[in-house]
Amino acid sequence: MLKIAHHPIYNHPLREDHRFPMEKYDLLPEQLLYEGTCRPENFFEPEKPNNKYFFTVHEPEYFFDLLNITLDQKAARKIGFPLSEVLIDREMIIADGTMKASNFALKNGISMNIAGGTHHAFSNKGEAFCMLNDQAIGAKYIQNKGLVKKILIVDLDVHQGNGTAEIFQNDPSVFTFSMHGKSNYPFIKEKSDLDIPLEDNTTDAEYLSILKHILPKLISQQKPDFIYYLCGVDVLESDKLGKLNLTVKGCKDRDRFVLQTCFDLKIPVMCSMGGGYSKDVNIIVDAHANTFRLAQEIYF
Repeated sequence: MLKIAHHPIYNHPLREDHRFPMEKYDLLPEQLLYEGTCRPENFFEPEKPNNKYFFTVHEPEYFFDLLNITLDQKAARKIGFPLSEVLIDREMIIADGTMKASNFALKNGISMNIAGGTHHAFSNKGEAFCMLNDQAIGAKYIQNKGLVKKILIVDLDVHQGNGTAEIFQNDPSVFTFSMHGKSNYPFIKEKSDLDIPLEDNTTDAEYLSILKHILPKLISQQKPDFIYYLCGVDVLESDKLGKLNLTVKGCKDRDRFVLQTCFDLKIPVMCSMGGGYSKDVNIIVDAHANTFRLAQEIYF
């Protein structure tokens, strides 16, 4: 059974912040249930985990400054959200969702987190709406439990996974692959193990050609036991913060290729949704929903 981490945010104070369409996190499960792609039993609600799991990735001083809301003003400003206890709790719960979903992926082949993809969170700082790096935390969680050895992070959000790259820069057990808009944020890039910067207005055909050439070869070389897939839909031509030119169909074809590859090679995959900032929230929800539709179609 497909298991999906979802923490409802109906009364979240940032729901009206139009820079970041929080409503997609409630609309997406509603759509999946309405159309019959998922049933209530597909969803589980994560909780706040033990703080010890954050210290495998984040420096304690940064974590406690975040937890106590004592970050200096400059560091807090880079995150982009007004910090609050509710916000920090939610970020911790997102990480728990990814950790627990990782266990479900090992059991069922695939799992999802409605939220997550907080790849701009570094070991010692947060930025761009990201405070705690959920996939990095998940990766160390399953490694430290002795469940996997080699992990591949496939980050196909339109923005480079700079925080993830920094966290694992000296860790050969986690290979970071980021395929992103060359001129998009972050304007000063970190060095992933493999970066593929794309020119503005890259189309479906160009994008898929590059991905289909790179990913199978990368998997063959690295031989991962587990894959984290960051499947942001900010690659769409309609996205306010992206500069690529993918259609909804192209984005779905991207997801189909990644998931089918993982399925065929019997490599467990855990998906975090990442970004999506199209003006029309229905486009965001439909593009994200395609990832779940494909998961059900390919795996179950």
